[in-house]
Amino acid sequence: VQLGESGGGLVQAGNSLRLSCAASGEPISTYTMVWFRQTPGKEREFIAGITWNGGLVDYADAVRDRFTISRDNAKSMVYLQMNSLRPEDTAAYYCALRRTLITTIPRMPNDYDNWGQGTQVTVSS
Repeated sequence: VQLGESGGGLVQAGNSLRLSCAASGEPISTYTMVWFRQTPGKEREFIAGITWNGGLVDYADAVRDRFTISRDNAKSMVYLQMNSLRPEDTAAYYCALRRTLITTIPRMPNDYDNWGQGTQVTVSS
């Protein structure tokens, strides 16, 4: 399955962006889907995740109450609504999936099998 992110850009602090992750090649309806982000010289950081049916979502403390993850299995899409953006949210954002049916949301990059190419989000102060 191939993943492709879109929706990144340059925004001022306090504004919002909605990232999209489009999957192709096979359905994603049984996969846990996540968003990570990465800045140069740093490890890839877990941001948000959602289980196959949306029954469980999880967020990093840094984005809880500001970001919302959602999915549309019929469209093979995953979204990340980002509100109240801050300069420290500046990063490349990646979506990823785990190719096994699980009911948890692991937070380590090595727990995921397929990754998109990333979309850059830059928040100016």
